[in-house]
Amino acid sequence: MAPIPISPVKVGHIDDVQELRKTKPTIIPERFVRDKTERPTTVATAIPSSSDIPTINFSKLSSGNTDELRTEISHLTTACKDWGFFQVVSHGIDLSLLESIEKVAQDFFMLPLAEKQKYPMAPGTVQGYGQAFVLSEDQKLDWCNMFALGVEPKFIRNPILWPTKPEKFSETVEVYSKEVRKLCQNLLKYIAMSLGLQGDIFEKMFGEAVQAIRMNYYPPCSRPDLVLGLSPHSDGSALTVLQQGKDNSVGLQILKDDRWVPVQPIPNALVINIGDTIEVLTNGIYKSVEHRAVTHKVKDRLSIVTFYAPSYEVELGPVQELLDENTPCKYRRYNHGEYSKHYVTNKLQGKKTLEFAKIQSRSSNQEEPM
Repeated sequence: MAPIPISPVKVGHIDDVQELRKTKPTIIPERFVRDKTERPTTVATAIPSSSDIPTINFSKLSSGNTDELRTEISHLTTACKDWGFFQVVSHGIDLSLLESIEKVAQDFFMLPLAEKQKYPMAPGTVQGYGQAFVLSEDQKLDWCNMFALGVEPKFIRNPILWPTKPEKFSETVEVYSKEVRKLCQNLLKYIAMSLGLQGDIFEKMFGEAVQAIRMNYYPPCSRPDLVLGLSPHSDGSALTVLQQGKDNSVGLQILKDDRWVPVQPIPNALVINIGDTIEVLTNGIYKSVEHRAVTHKVKDRLSIVTFYAPSYEVELGPVQELLDENTPCKYRRYNHGEYSKHYVTNKLQGKKTLEFAKIQSRSSNQEEPM
């Protein structure tokens, strides 16, 4: 939830996809229709099974049993190194709280449009109700409605965007966010350990970590072959925690070996992915992964996403302990607030925003001799 861009952004007319869905159009508005190379059926072949996506049992990391910890850290290393995505089971967050956050999110999206529009997402910003990352009048749109809020530190909150309906919405977000924050802090400790680093290195480095929540609602679409629920991208965060709605359509896909792999949610699990920040800090040992959302012809989908990242004031770069004469630095040092601003003022486009942090090789900056 980076600072608001200074210059005004013209985004043109943006249809609300839930309102569009009510009319059940057979012809999808042109701004939602993807170029042929971007459509879900042609970008890459989605493999039918997602059973290979790693599962991490959090209770084995935190049980105090040395053998269990060692084994699960090994699994975590593989998950971060080979996938950048994993599902966490036995995470310690009360299942009733998962149900409560899902209910208030669903109830919010089911409110009349006029009520939701009391909390508008201003063009070029990422808090409120609407579509984020829309930065021009001709940009293709995602088949998705979003509602996003800055949560921590308190100064990133925009109080007028916190809704009064549904009942207990704000209270539930507060409690849920505290629990997810603890999970992120613990996961980062174990991720550090998996790299042979001190467990508290990231917590000390991050300062007062920034946390935001975004709820995504994907209505059914009569032509899911033409649209995307969410454009392919990697996350600018350190960690992202995703909760998928129960019994929803399978919409999340990750790019693995140039193939789109659908993520079949495990009941009551949370999906974790490595963000750009961890890629930089680990000097590319653990990489952020491109992912997207697709839609379904008859089923809707809800997801609740938490982004956890360093303080905007922090200077970041690869951890020195992970560098040596045989492992050169691949990323420059930068201010995280500057990177966050860069991220939210660019449209979602694969891992393009990470170019901000990469050190360009000498050869790529030199022209070939005549």
